[in-house]
This record gives sequence, C-alpha cells and structure tokens, in this order.
Amino acid sequence: MNPVALITGASRGIGRGIALALAAEGHDLVVNYAANAAAAAQTASDCAATATAAGHEIRVEVCQADVADGIAREKLVAFTREHFGRLDLLVNNAGVAPTTRADILEADEASFDRLMNINVKGPYFLTQQIARWMIEEQASAPASGNPPKIVTVSSISAYTASVNRGDYCLAKAALSMLTPLFAARLAEHGIRVYEIRPGIIATDMTQAVQAKYDALIANGLTPIRRWGTPDDVGRAVAAIARNALPFSTGEVINVDGGFHLRIL
Repeated sequence: MNPVALITGASRGIGRGIALALAAEGHDLVVNYAANAAAAAQTASDCAATATAAGHEIRVEVCQADVADGIAREKLVAFTREHFGRLDLLVNNAGVAPTTRADILEADEASFDRLMNINVKGPYFLTQQIARWMIEEQASAPASGNPPKIVTVSSISAYTASVNRGDYCLAKAALSMLTPLFAARLAEHGIRVYEIRPGIIATDMTQAVQAKYDALIANGLTPIRRWGTPDDVGRAVAAIARNALPFSTGEVINVDGGFHLRIL
C-alpha cells in the first residue's frame, strides 16, 4: 500500500515540484488547486508518468479547493478520506504574493486580509482538521516505522524585511509559528511536524523580479550562487516523507542556498 500525501497549491511552482518528488518516491497523491484546473491536471499526469519511470504505480486525484475558505477545506479533507481513506503526509504549500507590491506606508487592508486568509488562516485550520484525523488514525492503527507527518512551506520572508510587501512578510512570519505549535501538540500522538523554508526559487511568483535577483545572486547574496528550483524543495519534502529525520520534530529545513547564514 502506497503512502498518501495531500499537497495544497500543487498545480504549479513549488507545489508541483513537491508533488513530482513524492510521485518519484511512490506516494499516492491528492493534488489540490484553487483556480488553474488545466495546470493541476497536467501536474497529475506528469506525476503519474514520473512514478512509472521510477518503477512505481500510484494513484493521483485532483481536488479544487480554496484553503482560505472553511467549507472548501472541509471538502478537501472529505475528498481525501473518500478516495484514499487515510493520509500519511500533509504539505501546506498553497500561498500567494501581494497582487501589487506597495510600500508599508501605503499598503491597504484588502491585500493584508487576502494574504492572511490564504497564507495563514488556511493552513492553520487545515492542519487542525488533518491533525484530528491523524490522531484518530494513530489511535486505531498506529503507523509502524514511518509516522504521519505535516510539512509547511514558509519562506525566508518569515524573517527578512521587504518594505514593499510587508503583508507577505507578516503572513510568513505568522505561518512559521504553526510548526512549533503543532509539533509540541502532536508529538505525543507520534505525528511529526516540519517547516521547509525556501529562499529565492524560480517560479511564476518570482519571474517579475528575475533581473533583480540575478544580479543579487551573482554578487553573493547566497553562498550557493544560483536560483533554487521547485525540485530543490521537493527533494527536502521527500526526505522528510521517507522518515530520514526520525528523531526530529518542529524542525526548520532551510532550502535557500545558504541565505540564512551570517558571514563576516
């Protein structure tokens, strides 16, 4: 029986990279998306092909749900229960950038509310629902060898000030507290919780600032002088999924080319 993973925001970018990495490891998948059905279908098809190439036979199901909406979150959990009956890994990946970058002296409340709803409230309450389900499953049939896990994808913006997108930074800073909270609460139930903290990753979200970051990276912004890729993040999630960190929980895994280092 394959392990089952639910990845939010999996149609493009980092979420797609995570889905492909888990497919290569032989996970059955729920590919969640909010709006781009065609991209989600393509990701599902590519995941199935990737698994086959790696010698695995997997199931991939696609579910539309906006994680900011409570009814949609319930639908997503019910969908996963109906199609697979169990869940081994939740990956909170869905997130958005500001529609318009604005100086913090000019930014409006609408953008703030949108980011907080999608980037913080959504994963917080989805994790709550999934955690209850995982506790229920652990009580009836404890996982042997590879416990259930929850992984949240945050950002270096959790601690890096960008004054033209303060709402995004605040949202990611708040999101980073999700992991220690749930790690502390769920350890007694054998559930492990982790945070992946990506740096500058080449996605649709960063395409508009490519020239800026090309120059910064070339000038030494990160010790590893290249852009990160969704595959880099996917590999980190896959390592967690295969239980490569059995004596860790509440851990932050930096996938940032060394950006977090302080170097004299």
